[in-house]
Amino acid sequence: MKICLLSYRGEPYCGGQGVYIHNLSRELCNLGHEVHLLSGNPHPRLVDAVTLDKLESLDLYGVNRGRLPPRPLRILTPLNLYEFCAVLLGTFPEPFTFSIRAYLRLRQLLAGQRFDVVHDNQCLGYGLVLMKGLGLPVVATIHHPVSVDRDIEIGQAGSRWWRFRMRRWYSFVAMQHRVGRRIDRIVTVSKRSADDIARDFSIPKDRIRVVYNGVDTDLFTPDDSVRKEANSLITVGGAGQIKGLCYLLKALHLLREELDVKLTIVGKPPTDGHFPANLIREYGLQDRVRFTGRVSAEALVGHYSAAEVAVVPSLYEGFGFPAAEAMSCKLPLISTTGGALPEVTGKDGEAGMLVPPRNADALAAAIRRMLADEALRRKMGEAGRQRVVRKFTWREAAKKTVEVYQELM
Repeated sequence: MKICLLSYRGEPYCGGQGVYIHNLSRELCNLGHEVHLLSGNPHPRLVDAVTLDKLESLDLYGVNRGRLPPRPLRILTPLNLYEFCAVLLGTFPEPFTFSIRAYLRLRQLLAGQRFDVVHDNQCLGYGLVLMKGLGLPVVATIHHPVSVDRDIEIGQAGSRWWRFRMRRWYSFVAMQHRVGRRIDRIVTVSKRSADDIARDFSIPKDRIRVVYNGVDTDLFTPDDSVRKEANSLITVGGAGQIKGLCYLLKALHLLREELDVKLTIVGKPPTDGHFPANLIREYGLQDRVRFTGRVSAEALVGHYSAAEVAVVPSLYEGFGFPAAEAMSCKLPLISTTGGALPEVTGKDGEAGMLVPPRNADALAAAIRRMLADEALRRKMGEAGRQRVVRKFTWREAAKKTVEVYQELM
């Protein structure tokens, strides 16, 4: 089968979408299929068997807001000028502009070759509707409906001006609603996401297929040469409201007088003095919290191996790569029940402890209990590794994705 994948941002360390496109494309090739990827910037890291077609991108989020991009004369084309002005106005135009560029490039490619299916990775831009006009089956992966992120951000906005800015930023969600309803099949990564997509996007459930993500269990495995740091926690993910970092910091504040807990946050440190730096100062955690900055997957394994407990305080996850990767490294888990996390972690008390979202007291209690019981940590770590190996492999994810292609063809 000849597959055309689309990914408007594919770099593995810019989020779960990058991890998805790297591993799925590799396993599709391992199954004997031919994969051609159209990608925007930042571009993905791929195996040699995948043909990468780098589409033009202004990458305006890689430069300071309001500054001209490299080779500024590029903005004089209609699509680039639209993208530049839309960013200045505080919106997020990349899904739309990428989809149009991908459509134009795909139309060129079809002059000399054929594709059996087009598979979009969370873009859901109007260009996908144009691709259907080329007579190609179109599949889209929706990791979770971005409307969930939008509603959480707006609900926690502190002022009318900030709520207005959030609504403007998330204005692209209306496009994703319209396009999603016209796609032949939707692939999503959990049963919870499937329910939320059907509700928020008004897509019939018989057009949605659940294919769980995988974990590279050869890479994400405990490094026994790394020494564990006493009373150490690790959390992975951005500082957006949906990740629930504020509740984890409050939990550390509640434990401050009784436990010397150290927290490693895998991600970029704040540079503007605002969240989460303001909470770290307010709670007096400057000597207990450290940021790693952007790290490779190999370095991430080292951080997991040095920690005693992983914490996923998210308000919502469509799947939860940090939870699954930590479990694969035999790290016991404290996770909320937000979104699909219980589907990944299993029942409370097996591979980890589950607590309600937005509950710092429950997080603090779970941290206290977990750090006090080494035998429990070891037992949960082993159970987590076994669960990942049994349920979440990229080979199985690729096989089930191909079944969706074949269903359409």
